[in-house]
Amino acid sequence: MTPRKLARRSLRTRLALAYAAGIYAAGVLVLLFVAVPLAGVNAATPVDRPSSRAITGTGVGLPQLLTGSAVALVLLIPVALALGWFVAGRFLHPLRAITATAQDISAGNLHRRLDLGEPTDELTALGHTLDDLFARLQGSFDAHRHFVANASHELRTPLAGLRTLLEVALADPDADAGTLRSVCQEALALGGYQERLVHALLTLATSERGVTRWDALDLAHVAETVLASRRDQATRKGIGLAERLTSVVTAGDARLVESLVANLLDNAIRHNHPDGHVEITTRTCGAQAVLTVTNSGPVVPGDQIQRLFHPFQRLAPDRHGGHGLGLAIVDAVARAHHATLTAGARPQGGLSITVRFARQPNRP
Repeated sequence: MTPRKLARRSLRTRLALAYAAGIYAAGVLVLLFVAVPLAGVNAATPVDRPSSRAITGTGVGLPQLLTGSAVALVLLIPVALALGWFVAGRFLHPLRAITATAQDISAGNLHRRLDLGEPTDELTALGHTLDDLFARLQGSFDAHRHFVANASHELRTPLAGLRTLLEVALADPDADAGTLRSVCQEALALGGYQERLVHALLTLATSERGVTRWDALDLAHVAETVLASRRDQATRKGIGLAERLTSVVTAGDARLVESLVANLLDNAIRHNHPDGHVEITTRTCGAQAVLTVTNSGPVVPGDQIQRLFHPFQRLAPDRHGGHGLGLAIVDAVARAHHATLTAGARPQGGLSITVRFARQPNRP
């Protein structure tokens, strides 16, 4: 017998004893309400009056009534225990069903649900709550499996390319120093891509873990720092950077917020066109610190915007230069800071992404 079954039966035993005690107490009270008044009447009856047998009006004297009451109380004990055991079993039946189904789900059948029907009570409410929890767990496990599969594919592709590059160079008997130098440069480029991908994966994992340190930070200062490191890249691509930065203080992990701004700007610069523009603004809106990044670029279908915030999702498969994690990192950092993230497609092309931080967030 497993410990879980012992615990379940122990709970049923305790409930049965509690119900039996209640039933037995009710029986004792009923007998007391009957016997005590009769005893009082018998004590107040004069000697020359009719006996208690006549007073009871049933042909049963008080001694016989007391004896019958004692026998009834003794017989009530097994009856109360049986009724308590039955009632406890009826009440615990949904709980046993919940336990059995939860064990089946924990064993790997994540698609199964409790599906408790009527009557609607506390146990069925618990079942509905567990069904919602199981659905979220299933979605989380599916998302993690999908993420691992995509990450493995993204990491395997440059590794396969690097191996092919080296094998071709080694198999060429006429390879000279220039050829080998070119191969090394391509290998370094592939290694740099892998390094950036691993760094992005670590940033995404850190963001999803949540904020462990809350410090005061100025969004305008963070944006200026990131802009200074991206100006050369934007100039090489012929993209103009505009800024409208108003000092606004919020709280959070400065390193993660800087990663959010950097990924927004990298995404805006990468998915743009020559002679395009990127504008970043910080402002105050009521009790919120608002960061907005707007960029020109190809027209983005409105029904594809939310998909872009999932890991390894790109607008088109032929887009290169990114690893498909930038906006996923932005979404994870925003959720970690309890910030509101909204994105919209611009009619003339490009995106406008706004992140609203609380100026005085509720810190853990």
